[in-house]
Amino acid sequence: MLGSFVGIADYASFVIAIVVFLLIPGPGNLALITSTGKGGIAGGMGATFGVIAGDQVLLWAAVAGVSAVMTAYPSAFQAVQWLGAAYLTWLGFKMLFAKPGDAPILHIKPHHYLRQALFITLLNPKAIVFYMAFFPLFVDPATHQGLKTFGVMAVTIAALTFLYGLVAVLLTYFLAARIRANPKISASLEKAAGVFLIGFGVKLALSK
Repeated sequence: MLGSFVGIADYASFVIAIVVFLLIPGPGNLALITSTGKGGIAGGMGATFGVIAGDQVLLWAAVAGVSAVMTAYPSAFQAVQWLGAAYLTWLGFKMLFAKPGDAPILHIKPHHYLRQALFITLLNPKAIVFYMAFFPLFVDPATHQGLKTFGVMAVTIAALTFLYGLVAVLLTYFLAARIRANPKISASLEKAAGVFLIGFGVKLALSK
């Protein structure tokens, strides 16, 4: 059994937990949907790789104990938290007040979508604390193999995020093709996305 081999106490439950977390609405999901609506499949997959890259940075930072440093220095944690809140709110206001014919808020080139999603993911410092709290739930102290165990966890998270992103992007793309036929609906959805981003930003700023 894979779990007992690499020090993961219950690999199947670990996979299910990751899938559930991926399904929870948040800035990352919104980035995938918005990027696909603006840049098609290439834009959506660019955002997917951005989310994957951001998650990998955060989870390995968690493994390295960065959250312990942030706990010891609350001002550093708060500074990153406010930076993330400001970034999400800024994006939201740009989308909310965009006028017809304005340049897209999320750029068309896939690497821009990747960078945008990467920043959105990295500017959520609570994700580091989440990984620090999440990993121990599935680590078997008796068979734990150090970096190998965490490596399998990291690869699993990346693979599941890629598959989830691919499905979400394809579904969004084919729905967006119909929505683009009606400019009013498209504009309304962009403004709604802006409102949600502002909401995420405010929630991040007010969270403790």
